[in-house]
Amino acid sequence: MKKIMILGASILQLPAIKKAKELGLNVVAVDRNPDAIGFKEDGIIKELISTVDIPAILAAAKRHKIDGIMTLASDMPMRAVAVVAEELGLVGISEDTAIKATNKAAMRLALQENNVPIPLFYKITNKDEYIKAVERIQALDMKCIVKPADNSGSHGIILLKNYDKSTIEDAYDYSIQFSRSGNLMVEEYMEGPEVSVETLNIDGVCNVIQVTDKLTSGAPFFVEMGHNEPSLLSESIKDEIIEVAIAANYAIGIEMGPSHTEIKVTKNGPKIVELGARLGGDNITTHLVPLSTGIDMVENCIKIALGYKPEVNLKYKKGSAIRYFRVDHGKIIGITGIEEAKKINGVKQISVVHGIGETIDGIKSSIDRAGFIIAQADTPKEAIRICEAANDVIQIEVETDV
Repeated sequence: MKKIMILGASILQLPAIKKAKELGLNVVAVDRNPDAIGFKEDGIIKELISTVDIPAILAAAKRHKIDGIMTLASDMPMRAVAVVAEELGLVGISEDTAIKATNKAAMRLALQENNVPIPLFYKITNKDEYIKAVERIQALDMKCIVKPADNSGSHGIILLKNYDKSTIEDAYDYSIQFSRSGNLMVEEYMEGPEVSVETLNIDGVCNVIQVTDKLTSGAPFFVEMGHNEPSLLSESIKDEIIEVAIAANYAIGIEMGPSHTEIKVTKNGPKIVELGARLGGDNITTHLVPLSTGIDMVENCIKIALGYKPEVNLKYKKGSAIRYFRVDHGKIIGITGIEEAKKINGVKQISVVHGIGETIDGIKSSIDRAGFIIAQADTPKEAIRICEAANDVIQIEVETDV
């Protein structure tokens, strides 16, 4: 029986753990949290190791004699995936590609060298460099966005609402606390619709599976609050998006495995926000892609990690969507309408992430969202309508004076 190591055992990686078990594989789940939800799955091998502790992960991989390694919806473990794959002769990305896929500065430079469209950017290693970079972008009469060079999930991302001294300094103080390396990116803020492109790379060929529309909370934190598939943009624009996404995959060297490429459609055409050499999170590749295409992205990634060739042909063309609950502040004291909303035709899943007794202090990153609704229909517009109808039924009562 084949054995696969999955880095991460949180709710994000749970679909991979479940699918691997369903495929009859032995699963080694790695997470530093002893209470991780994935560890509750029967029959798995648990390793209490941080998913960024490369030496410990490599030692565990050798000890268990694994046949494949992967993660899902998390960037930083990709460095461990790359090291283990190279050391043990398994399928995976190279260490160089892993760095380019997880460090925004290295990513930007690789894209720039390969003429892939990107925003104006500056890599920042200290506050003086930060101030100068902001001033340069201000001088060009552009909006400015600040983000950690090495984080994901919208952590530490902030748009400067103006160029007042206090605003600039507060943005630095906010973003730097989320940077592992102490480095930041200061970039031109790109205006326009945002999408992601979900792909599977097989033997150096980038196969585009789906293009996903994004709905964010907007300034200043840009947390994703909804998605739909396929994108509602015109076919000609989607063709341009796909071309840029494929070029980005080649630029950072992804030859085998998935990628999740985020793109803004600006007045000057599609430009890369960032890309990860892994499956997209927020239920995009675990739920929305299978609902809209019939392609099981998680199963395919498991197969790739084990050295098998996956199936990438669309089985059907439908619409799918996700919308997050409309609560952003206060202590949750009551939730009603869940069961009624589940009865709406087309609703596939409703999940509560933060329940009664928990407090939400604004939506500043993806972990702050209270819950979500997933729907499937013949078209993306109808799937969106179903999600919004379910959201109308769900009532969340909060105390705001906490």
